[in-house]
Amino acid sequence: MNDSVTPRPGKLPAAAPFWMSVVMLPLVALAAIKGGLWWALIPLYGWYLTTVLDSLLGESAQNADPHTDVADLFWHRAVTLIWFPLQFIAIFGSIWYVTHTDHMTIWGKIGLFFGIGVLSGTIGFVYAHELLHQKTKYERWLGDLLLSTVLYSHFRTEHLLVHHSWVGTPRDAVSARYNESFYAFFWRVLRDGPVSAWHAETARLARAGRSPWHRRNPFWLYATLQLAMLALALILGGWQGLFLFVFQAFIAVWQLELTNYVEHYGLTRKHLGNGRYEHILPRHSWNASHKASNWLLINLQRHSDHHYKPDRRFPLLQTYGEDDAPQLPYGYPTMTFVAMAPPLWRRRMNPRIRAWRQKFYPEIADWTPYNTGDTPMPRRAL
Repeated sequence: MNDSVTPRPGKLPAAAPFWMSVVMLPLVALAAIKGGLWWALIPLYGWYLTTVLDSLLGESAQNADPHTDVADLFWHRAVTLIWFPLQFIAIFGSIWYVTHTDHMTIWGKIGLFFGIGVLSGTIGFVYAHELLHQKTKYERWLGDLLLSTVLYSHFRTEHLLVHHSWVGTPRDAVSARYNESFYAFFWRVLRDGPVSAWHAETARLARAGRSPWHRRNPFWLYATLQLAMLALALILGGWQGLFLFVFQAFIAVWQLELTNYVEHYGLTRKHLGNGRYEHILPRHSWNASHKASNWLLINLQRHSDHHYKPDRRFPLLQTYGEDDAPQLPYGYPTMTFVAMAPPLWRRRMNPRIRAWRQKFYPEIADWTPYNTGDTPMPRRAL
């Protein structure tokens, strides 16, 4: 881990770069009012401008003091706390507006909601992820509300109860396998993720002597919130509004799972025998220290430390050097674009996987079971 430490991060100037996501909201309003191709400004800002800034600003190896008190992180936390109402207005305000005006073609509306899906996927999911990891009920509730706007509420269970426990093992659906294309991965996650989350919650309830249908099963909350969002879209915009809402949710989920694919592609924990796996280490997540994309994604790219210390708030996440964690050549906006072209992705990433294996696990001669997800299931039940 790099030991270069930044000053205390509590002041507004230190937090300001992490607010760059807010610029996307007036771009949504501009695209709705102007119509045409103005929606393209949203992905251009979120994906391409960030990539250009990464190339200009480079990487940062500085780490904040991980013992900083949460009270000193007010301005960092604030952007995640206000995001739900902002995203809610962007989605449902746009549904009402475009279905009550006549200056946009149907393709213009689809373009706009593609852009909104980029907003709710690139930013909303990342902020929900940060909020769901916190201990306060208010933050976790905001995280649930954000997930309901993209119809992916089970992510809370799948991420907290499954992914963090079993990343890099065959029990974790969102650990992308070596040579697995994004498209095969995407289908596998859409198929297996909700089932895995349901099993995790029902196992948790069973340990407390409760049935799967007990009121404490959060799937009741997930269903209620998502149905409420669907009903609101239908009320505000009719069937067209409902279609646009579901479309932006799909784009958001596509963005999330692209990110999940990049974060752990090909990285597996060593099977120790009898269904036991080594403890999670920084080497089991891809790390990226690119400045601008970490500002936009509130340090999500310091993913090695997030899995190593999942209770750390985003301003305090540490970055690691190549001796401790594998390094992505570019930030997430570029890497997710590359992931959509499997031959190009494999050309870029597979040599890095082979080097990672040789560096950390030279004793493993046959990687075939790891490549296919056929190593034994972890023995500890969910």
